[in-house]
Amino acid sequence: MYDYIIIGGGIVGLSTGMELLNRFPSAKVAILEKESHVAAHQTGHNSGVIHSGIYYKPGSYKARLAKKGSESMTEFCRKHGLEVDICGKVIVASEDFELPLIDNLYQRGLDNGLGIRMIDHGELHEIEPHVNGKKAIHVPMAGIVNYKQVSEKMAEIITAKGGDILLNHKVLAIDETAHEVIVQTSRGEVRGAYYVNCGGLQSDRIAKLAGLKTDVKIVPFRGEYFMLKPEKSSLVKNLIYPVPNPNFPFLGVHFTRMISGAIDVGPNAVLSFKREGYKKTDLNVADLMEVVAYRGFWKLARKYMKEGVEEMIRSASKELFMKNVQKLMPDIQKDDIVPGPAGVRAQALKDDGSLVDDFFIVPSKRSIHVLNAPSPAATASIEIGKEIVRKMDGMFKMESAV
Repeated sequence: MYDYIIIGGGIVGLSTGMELLNRFPSAKVAILEKESHVAAHQTGHNSGVIHSGIYYKPGSYKARLAKKGSESMTEFCRKHGLEVDICGKVIVASEDFELPLIDNLYQRGLDNGLGIRMIDHGELHEIEPHVNGKKAIHVPMAGIVNYKQVSEKMAEIITAKGGDILLNHKVLAIDETAHEVIVQTSRGEVRGAYYVNCGGLQSDRIAKLAGLKTDVKIVPFRGEYFMLKPEKSSLVKNLIYPVPNPNFPFLGVHFTRMISGAIDVGPNAVLSFKREGYKKTDLNVADLMEVVAYRGFWKLARKYMKEGVEEMIRSASKELFMKNVQKLMPDIQKDDIVPGPAGVRAQALKDDGSLVDDFFIVPSKRSIHVLNAPSPAATASIEIGKEIVRKMDGMFKMESAV
């Protein structure tokens, strides 16, 4: 009998488990992970950026927790000897029509309390000599890290504090009674007083198993990356982002120096035909039909038809992808990039076709469900864990459980 069960061994589930044991050292905590290792999906396929929180609506979870999370993530890595580099990034306006967009984004960053600077063409070229840009926002607090390493360290801390990480435990059914939670898994029954759903790409299905009715569904979007050949890596010093398209809810093709030194170029953002499908050929008919049968998806598709088609064409055509690359980095040629890894973003979509813009945390009888935690959730994960535990403490009078 556990005090707290956490479903999902990604970075949000692990940070929640770590915070529970920090707050309640005598608690019995179990993390259920359906794969054979932690950080198997979104976390393990993350490009490793520590985000600043510049893009997000002031006062939102994303804005507040990314700003605090960038600081706590950096502190965590330094404390535990993990590689981290606060290298900074530039967000670049390369065309005249983007100048008012970058001004608006700069003001949002200031509203979010960030120490950012607007820089001109000359200073931009001192930071990133090969960028095509008229002006840019310099974001010095952005950085890079390996979130898989962070997750493994969190798992180590949890185990050292007496927590259990139960791998290969796929959740099959959940029963919330008046006094306990009974979770049926592929390895047998697990009982506890309370549980947290940090299931990521499966979070809506886990909520459904528990009988929680919501108006959201996870729709998977695959982010497809190329990588810059090692001999060309000097073209990118750190992190280079375009000004986001305000008509499309993704950040566009950007350039990321990873903690390993490799340079990611991308991504495209296309509908994945499998929730955990990291290859273009991956297909799960049940996953795809669930999306196709969802009315919210067709409302979204109508709204973003033009942008969505363009993303699909770029996914199929390296030549068209290169147009986006060379808009910012004209010195990069087609032969300089090779296919790289991909990730899948668990994006919550509402019945009305609107994307859930913020982290979405929903309480139930004896549980908390994290039903939308895409980027910048890895950056914010330590703070998300703290927020979840605060909510649980207020709702469930948790001291009595331990």
